[in-house]
Amino acid sequence: MKIDAKIPSGSIAEKWSKHKFNLKLVNPANKRKYDIIVVGTGLAGASAAASLGELGYNVKAFCYQDSPRRAHSIAAQGGINAAKNYMNDGDSVYRLFYDTVKGGDYRAREANVYRLAEVSNNIIDQCVAQGVPFAREYGGLLSNRSFGGAQVSRTFYARGQTGQQLLLGAYSALSRMIAAGKVKMYPRTEMLDVVLVDGKARGIITRNMVTGAIESHSAHAVVLATGGYGNVFFLSTNAMGCNASAAWRAHRKGALFSNPCFTQIHPTCIPVHGDQQSKLTLMSESLRNDGRVWVPRTTELAEKVRKGVLKANDLPEEDRDYYLERIYPSFGNLVPRDVASRNAKYVCDEGRGVGETGLAVYLDFRDAIKRDGVNTIKAKYGNLFQMYEKITDDDPYKVPMMIYPAVHYTMGGLWVDYNLMTTIPGLYAAGECNFSDHGANRLGASALMQGLADGYFVIPYTIGDYLAGIGQAKVDTSHNAFKEAEAEVKKRIDTLLNVKGTKTVDQYHKELGKLMWDYCGMARNAEGLKFAKAEIQKLRQEYWQNVKLLGTNEEMNMTLEKALRVADFMELGELMVDDALMREESCGGHFREEHQTEEGEAKRDDENFAFVAAWEYKGENKPAELHKEELVFENVKLTQRSYK
Repeated sequence: MKIDAKIPSGSIAEKWSKHKFNLKLVNPANKRKYDIIVVGTGLAGASAAASLGELGYNVKAFCYQDSPRRAHSIAAQGGINAAKNYMNDGDSVYRLFYDTVKGGDYRAREANVYRLAEVSNNIIDQCVAQGVPFAREYGGLLSNRSFGGAQVSRTFYARGQTGQQLLLGAYSALSRMIAAGKVKMYPRTEMLDVVLVDGKARGIITRNMVTGAIESHSAHAVVLATGGYGNVFFLSTNAMGCNASAAWRAHRKGALFSNPCFTQIHPTCIPVHGDQQSKLTLMSESLRNDGRVWVPRTTELAEKVRKGVLKANDLPEEDRDYYLERIYPSFGNLVPRDVASRNAKYVCDEGRGVGETGLAVYLDFRDAIKRDGVNTIKAKYGNLFQMYEKITDDDPYKVPMMIYPAVHYTMGGLWVDYNLMTTIPGLYAAGECNFSDHGANRLGASALMQGLADGYFVIPYTIGDYLAGIGQAKVDTSHNAFKEAEAEVKKRIDTLLNVKGTKTVDQYHKELGKLMWDYCGMARNAEGLKFAKAEIQKLRQEYWQNVKLLGTNEEMNMTLEKALRVADFMELGELMVDDALMREESCGGHFREEHQTEEGEAKRDDENFAFVAAWEYKGENKPAELHKEELVFENVKLTQRSYK
């Protein structure tokens, strides 16, 4: 298989404009003759479905929630980046592009990242027009705050609920198209397979999550916008329903899966509080604008804090180590997430962590409250502080928050070309479920930016180029390809229901998650990865022989839903381990202990690993085949990342 990224020629600032002009068009009268399926209705999916409907296409949109408003995009609290330079602090499209490439540790495609920075300003205009209530300065301009990995303020926000407000904007646009009859919405419906006809994506197989009915849907093209795979770790900041099944089913049908080991550990999460916990809660990165991260200066002091002999507020300034400010004076608490997470792990490994487990550091607002007053901090972060207090029963206005790194975002995903098409013709991937824009680490406030860029400003252009070349003929769901795919899905469901084992799906998921976190989490090494691979293979074999499911298919069956997803997580987990084992370097969120600088920073190997790893599925229990897309850097210089 030869992969072609279809990156346009010419200067980076002109690539997207020239490419748009060179794309084939579908005239308005013909657009109504094409059907497009959009799977997922978070920011990427809702914006894509609304935009495609507005253009005149017939869109079928699917989500497993009861409403698109419940998409996990609402959990992105802190903000969305754009190069407006409202603060007049030196920002520009090029600076946003550079910060994003550097933040991703030089493992992203230059052309895609520049396009993302280029359309960022359009996103803000679009959302303001939709009524998104961004924070504003006294004079009326939209307000900005800082996020990690940048020395300018470019993050637009709506208190601590930016994702929710942006999703409501996209949902209003989607609802308008539903009312106009251009989008048909299928809630409580999960995609279980993609259907190929003559090698092209022409539809999907779904399960009605209320009745259990297995159904076929055909279209001229399919867009996946189904989010990331962070829940492979069991405990993550993702909603419990987030899964990788749509992307993984596409992978098994021929779509390459790229950089699966590039997973992001977010530094600002409420620490684990017990064995029965099912998910973790994210505290927004925006809190690092005003909160200062610290731990006790010595292990002896930390031990006293853990035992309750000392309280955080008892420690005087000289006994506090503001370690990020000390190590990285230029960026301080606003270093990128991978850097902040690793350093939190280091100080806790030294025995200076706090909390009952010792796996926590402080995020302290004492100085900000003293400087700006409680009301100012409440106006910026009130809902986040309230959420923290409800979960921990501590008042962060009076005592420091406790935080610790947790799995958050996945930079890996389905391989896509510049048009966001996978290696299956007619199958597109938008938002977090593709790999394209973040490299080995995502800067904060860039997820919302990518999701809306893909949905509002990329897919609506590029999908027409494909549709114009395939003709208007439709494929009926009576086609053999749909019948075969349906039979395959039903067989998989029946197999799981008939195992009648003794261990629950959650037990297996927890075991998988612990293996992934311990050996393919914040730090990895060859010995641990090899051990994890063998254990995952054993676990997967046992799963299909001993998993316990309740009920039948012909009903609402959440056990079955999760069983199908966990089966896919097991296969994906093994590929993540293979990818991490292959990549003999450290970069961004992929930290191999064998490859680090004397200061403990990630040590890249640009000579041998400046490529996108794109894995091809070769069959059940067969090793995936690695394909490489070499990364060419013409506009930024490859250097050792430094935030000091």
